[in-house]
Amino acid sequence: MAFDIDMIKKVYANFGPRVEAARKLVGRPLTLSEKVLYTHLWDEKANTAYVRGADYVDFAPDRVAMQDATAQMALLQFMQAGRPQVAVPSTVHCDHLITAKFGAEQDLPAANTESKEVFDFLASVSNKYGIGFWKPGAGIIHQVVLENYAFPGGLMIGTDSHTVNAGGLGMIAIGVGGADACDVMAGLPWELKFPKLIGIKLTGKLNGWASAKDIILKVAGILTVKGGTGAVVEYFGEGAQNLSCTGKGTICNMGAEVGATTSTFGYDESMERYLRATGRADVADAANEIKEHLTGDAEVYANPELYFDQLIEIDLSTLEPYLNGPFTPDLATPISKMKEVALENGWPMKIDVGLIGSCTNSSYEDISRAVSVAKQVSEKGLKTNSKYCINPGSEQIRYTIERDGFLDVFKNIGATVFTNACGPCIGMWDRVGAEKQEKNTIVHSFNRNFAKRADGNPNTFAFVGSPELVTALAIAGDLSFNPLTDTLNNEKGEQVKLDPPTGNELPPRGFDVGDAGFQAPAADGSGVEILVSPTSHRLQLLDPFTPWEGTNLKGLRLLIKAKGKCTTDHISMAGPWLKFRGHLDNISNNMLIGAVNYFNDKTDTVKNASTGEVGPVPATQRAYKAAGIGTIVVGDENYGEGSSREHAAMEPRHLGVRAVLVKSFARIHETNLKKQGMLGLTFVNKDDYDLIREDDVIDIVGLTTFTPNVALTVVLHHNDGTVEEIKVNHTYNAQQIEWFKAGGALNIIRRQIAS
Repeated sequence: MAFDIDMIKKVYANFGPRVEAARKLVGRPLTLSEKVLYTHLWDEKANTAYVRGADYVDFAPDRVAMQDATAQMALLQFMQAGRPQVAVPSTVHCDHLITAKFGAEQDLPAANTESKEVFDFLASVSNKYGIGFWKPGAGIIHQVVLENYAFPGGLMIGTDSHTVNAGGLGMIAIGVGGADACDVMAGLPWELKFPKLIGIKLTGKLNGWASAKDIILKVAGILTVKGGTGAVVEYFGEGAQNLSCTGKGTICNMGAEVGATTSTFGYDESMERYLRATGRADVADAANEIKEHLTGDAEVYANPELYFDQLIEIDLSTLEPYLNGPFTPDLATPISKMKEVALENGWPMKIDVGLIGSCTNSSYEDISRAVSVAKQVSEKGLKTNSKYCINPGSEQIRYTIERDGFLDVFKNIGATVFTNACGPCIGMWDRVGAEKQEKNTIVHSFNRNFAKRADGNPNTFAFVGSPELVTALAIAGDLSFNPLTDTLNNEKGEQVKLDPPTGNELPPRGFDVGDAGFQAPAADGSGVEILVSPTSHRLQLLDPFTPWEGTNLKGLRLLIKAKGKCTTDHISMAGPWLKFRGHLDNISNNMLIGAVNYFNDKTDTVKNASTGEVGPVPATQRAYKAAGIGTIVVGDENYGEGSSREHAAMEPRHLGVRAVLVKSFARIHETNLKKQGMLGLTFVNKDDYDLIREDDVIDIVGLTTFTPNVALTVVLHHNDGTVEEIKVNHTYNAQQIEWFKAGGALNIIRRQIAS
């Protein structure tokens, strides 16, 4: 039986009537995305047809999922809320705090020793508050959620940007910061601006080397890293029905890389097959009873241009494999053009490492297709010319592929099998030689490839592809190799060509697992004690942020004017810094150390305008805070792209930054800033970014009458005595303005629950 089956049946019992009411309210046929959103309104009696991209709406998610790195801060906040138990089904998954180095047999015990304090904390908090706990080694959150918790038509939030993976099972699943998760676990509504809708019609059927991964790699090239911001991407068409459920998950997973709120597919036979294969026949049976409601209305898909804000069409029959990168996941190059493009750009052609797995591509189908390529090394007398590494997505996957002999095939070509965890995908890769910062190329089946992300080396050129393509490229060891057309020289001196990959959507003998790694919470957690040492360097209880003082902000100094791409990796790096995710003061020592300073083109080097000293960003900000001087951060386009980590908002707040002013924000980061009581502002005229000087004294005026849809004024007092005023926009609604005034949303939650 599935987890939380009673909750799922309750959702389904109300689903049809609520869809009918929403259709009548809106006055037209509905997309799947609209059905799920309207059936999950906080106010079940709402009588408003919401305006996409404009109206803020309160929703009632069905569940919350948290990974260990972000769960620490989410649960530290929840502990302040005053509730005895979470209000909705919630889970914690220990997948981030495991370093990949030697292989699972050594790496997992090392992580259990190094991070024992954190794992024990998460286990005890979960036990106390009724949260399901998945132990280290159980698997990557998104794969585990797809296997156990995702269900068609559900609404879920998760403290990781790739929560969207669950769209592969027909959910609306959205990445959020820990404060949002805290709201929902505390039984409060969750707010989201009603998203716009991007429809992607898939026709035809994949063949040869093309895979589901190539669909989203192509889409990333079309939409770019911010083209999906504020929108749900809904896939439909015969091509969508021809995809496996886990293939759909891969596509939804990487929707985070185009900035989409989430991505989803309508319920179909592939989802039913997957539910039954993963022991959830009860969910499949329940879904079948209302299946007409678990997809978009027929009229929508017949005339999609009438119902979506943007429409894209892709013919899967003609799709070729893509490699995206380096340094950004939207730089899409078809494999037939890679040699030409790589030579033009001077990218290193020798591939040092190929890595497969991660939350994006670790299904049985992914592994079986990759193993069909790996088998050809021995069958055709070849050798593997790159190092090769695997991160299985879950213990269920690892156990099953070991049973079916896949791991033996990989080990025969020299593969290292890492723990069922994120590993290199999120920078937890202790790669030998990375500290030398040598120029090199890696290929992987992950989702992100920002500079320094995998191994900390800014000169590692990372390219994203499907597991089967990555395997072929690792065998060749050459970025210019095109397995569709090129041959390899085998040990006999013969020219041989790799056969296209083949694989099984689901294991013919079924899934199997010994210990899945799940710990159920105590039926009564009231007696469970949570201990946090006051001298711990890994965990720190939170103090409430101070409320707004009720005045305009004057005399601010510029901390940094960030130049170009500034992701949450740049604002709050992962990798070795993950160990401090539960200690706000310690992790604040990485604040903005990856951002490029506009005035000197250096990272982690800024000028203290008060003293004239030049130093690291965190130390400079701590000096400003000690002197009682507020500061402002200025940024470029799509500021805060990438991970959902709210530390990127909490660190500036903790260290005394008062506002962030940018050309545009990524959705999750802007929300995280608001939740923590920060000012997130955008230039009315983006060219005004150029007016900000290093020694400016800056005022923000209009806060005493802070009102939705009314611009604020920023006054720049230049060092030469001149003064300029610029207008800045904000997207705060009335409730979010109250968060700002209260010093953060959590301060309001605490008051609400106490009363």
